[in-house]
Amino acid sequence: QVRLVESGGGAVQSGGSLRLSCAASGSIGGMYVMGWYRQAPGKQRELVADVSGGGSRKYADAVKGRFTISRINAKNTVILQMNSLKLEDSATYYCKAKIREEFTLIPSNFWGQGTQVTVSS
Repeated sequence: QVRLVESGGGAVQSGGSLRLSCAASGSIGGMYVMGWYRQAPGKQRELVADVSGGGSRKYADAVKGRFTISRINAKNTVILQMNSLKLEDSATYYCKAKIREEFTLIPSNFWGQGTQVTVSS
């Protein structure tokens, strides 16, 4: 059973920083793209950033220059460093990873439980 466990959310003032971490565990046969999504109340879930197994990164326009995504392959972990946070960054942040479970051929998408980020003025 594959699990994604997130940590690092919380409350911060505008202009502050937070670091989110997500670790995958369980019967993992292969790791592929890992990323972060967010969903604010009344809005659709949206991609924040993702990183491929080879290290290619993609960012939403709203976070470019402020957020940095990285991964530690040896620990099946993806990290989102969020700087210069704005009020509009407040949302529940979800980790997503494409993982091939052991003894299977096709990877599937797995989601974390979500972690709240609240930015105040």
